[in-house]
Amino acid sequence: MMPLTLAVAGEENRIRKIGGKQEVRAHLENLGFVVGSAVTLINAVGGNVIVNVKDSRIAISKEMAQKIMI
Repeated sequence: MMPLTLAVAGEENRIRKIGGKQEVRAHLENLGFVVGSAVTLINAVGGNVIVNVKDSRIAISKEMAQKIMI
């Protein structure tokens, strides 16, 4: 298991665990980051990470991405 920030760009992965406080987990779940769903790292630019989850591209901070374990 490793954080989403270490994923290879373009490679599809499965979310295994989401860490952080309850508010953070609920926010990520509302964005579509659910344990068991597929996520693909598109690009990591500066302090942000662009991912493809549930047919949507979403930009999240690097800190948030480190709470998503794949």
